[in-house]
Parts: sequence; C-alpha cells; structure tokens
Amino acid sequence: MGDSLSAEYGLKRGAGWVALLEQQLKKDGSRYFIFNASISGETTAGGVARLPALLEYKKPKIVIIELGANDALRGLPLRSTEQNLLNMIQISKAAGAKVLLLGIQIPPNYGQEYTQNFKGIYARLAQNEQIALLPFFLDGVAQKPELFQADQIHPNAEAQPILFKNVWRALTPFHQMLKSKTPNL
Repeated sequence: MGDSLSAEYGLKRGAGWVALLEQQLKKDGSRYFIFNASISGETTAGGVARLPALLEYKKPKIVIIELGANDALRGLPLRSTEQNLLNMIQISKAAGAKVLLLGIQIPPNYGQEYTQNFKGIYARLAQNEQIALLPFFLDGVAQKPELFQADQIHPNAEAQPILFKNVWRALTPFHQMLKSKTPNL
C-alpha cells in the first residue's frame, strides 16, 4: 500500500523499488509474489478505504504500508493520518498479515512542531502495535537532490536500488519466511 513513491511515478514500468523487491524474491526462489497496490496521490484515508477489499482478495502474508506523505503535503490533521495508519495496521493484522511500516519524514517548511509530530507517528505506531518499522524510507536519497526527478519530490531511477535496499533491510525479520520454498502451514 503506497503512493507515488511506490507506484513508479515518472519511472519506466518495472524500474521501481517494488519491482526490485519482486526480482529479489524470484532470485531467492521465494514462493511469495508482490502485489503493488500503490496509487500516485494516495492518502492514508484512501489507503484505509481500499485495504479491506484488497486483504480479502489477495490474502497477503505481509503488508508493507508506505503512506502519509500526501497527507503531510496537504497539511491534513496529524490525528487523522495516525488514526488511518493505525486502522490499516490493525485491519492487516486481523487478516493474519504481518506489517512493515515505512516511515516518512517531511521538510521543515511545515514548521518544526508539525514536522516533528509527523515523524513521531511512525515510531509510536510501530512500538504500540509491535510491528516492523523502517524509520525513514528515503534514507540515503532525501539528502541527495541528484536522486530526484525534476520535480524534486519523486525519486528517480538511480534512487530505486537505494529504496529497495532500505526496505529489504527492514524486511530482515521476515527473510526466513520470504526465502521459504514450501508453504507455511
């Protein structure tokens, strides 16, 4: 579940970090496959509205949630963003899926208080819900303007392997399961 950062916005199809993750799973001989339910422009409200049907249809073992950036860009109330993320986490867990939450950070031009409070949402949810967390999805990318498209918002093709590695490291608790070639019963 993600937004344009995971939906290959401005990239050639198959060049994004999600496609790289799928390639890694195939290389490892994993029985798992990726379903990318990311939509450019998606907010946490849109994600929580779409998630129940996706969970019922796809029955995933792991749900990766990369949402919140568009909420912040629109200045939406932090309480709503946090509640929507919490709902997605709890709905996913209730469906039997493990959850990896990808933390997003925003630039300080929204004010120090909003910026810090936004950042805190992800760590608080991960701790309270006892789920895996990648504290900053864009680590190693956000600090390098050359890794962004002309809009300076969306990572370019050169950034995708870095994003993939960030997520792959965060999936470490799940590697044994992902590398399994036989179904878990």
